Amino acid sequence: MPSQAHEVLIEMFRNRPSLAAELLDGPLHDHLPHYDEALLTSAELNDVAPTEYRADAVVTLNRSGATVLAVVIEVQRRVDGRKQRSWPAYVATLYARLGCPVALLVVCPHQPVADWAARPIAIGMPPASIVPMAFGPRQIPVISTHDVARRLPELTVLSVLAHAAHTEPHPLFDALFTALDVIEPDTATLYHDFILTVLPAATRKLLEDYMPTTDYPYKSEWSQRQFAAGEAKGEAKGETRAILTFLEARGVDVPDKARETITACTDLDQLEQWARRAATAERVEDLGGPLLD
Repeated sequence: MPSQAHEVLIEMFRNRPSLAAELLDGPLHDHLPHYDEALLTSAELNDVAPTEYRADAVVTLNRSGATVLAVVIEVQRRVDGRKQRSWPAYVATLYARLGCPVALLVVCPHQPVADWAARPIAIGMPPASIVPMAFGPRQIPVISTHDVARRLPELTVLSVLAHAAHTEPHPLFDALFTALDVIEPDTATLYHDFILTVLPAATRKLLEDYMPTTDYPYKSEWSQRQFAAGEAKGEAKGETRAILTFLEARGVDVPDKARETITACTDLDQLEQWARRAATAERVEDLGGPLLD
């Protein structure tokens, strides 16, 4: 079963198909075709034979409505010899379907896996082979400036994952929060939580400590929203504790359903109203509001 890390990495390409071209622009700098849009397309790579092939994602680069390059995207977290037999089938089937050049892009969170994945795959007599373009931490560029982070947000996330544990991380963190500002909020939160899950413990602690520091040079809109949400959640929990403490001190019985309603409430105005009433309540119904529904 694919891991969370596998799925989030694929989601980056689904959310931003041009990430495939942004990665390939390095090794294909002089050969990447001009394109005006990048589109996610079907990852089903079956032919008339019964064997089923499905890539993690497929992106096409199009110019004036014509596909100029198709990219098979695979996320590979470990060495797996079976992939060296299926990857050529992915490339050949997509070439047969679209009739355009096909690149095989393999994203590897671990460098030894990337080194393995980059080996040419012989499919016949020399020089017949397919050469995957594998990206491990060493192949991911370091992004530490605001303008690049805004232009290449997903690549900035990959930059933090690849390099934050091995270099001065604060410029990378600064770029990260700039990138999160230009990504849809729910997706930005997904990426942020994913980074906290994947980073080594020491680097994760640096990131967590970096966010609220007073000398943080760039208070991003995304981080401000996160702080505001956290503060609101903290206030709500405090009000909830106060309500239940008042009721307990007055000997008021709180049925499970009422307790669930109180603890699930995030409306600070409602919680403050309940807290005031709880100070003099004789029964839980005296709080009024949704508790009477």
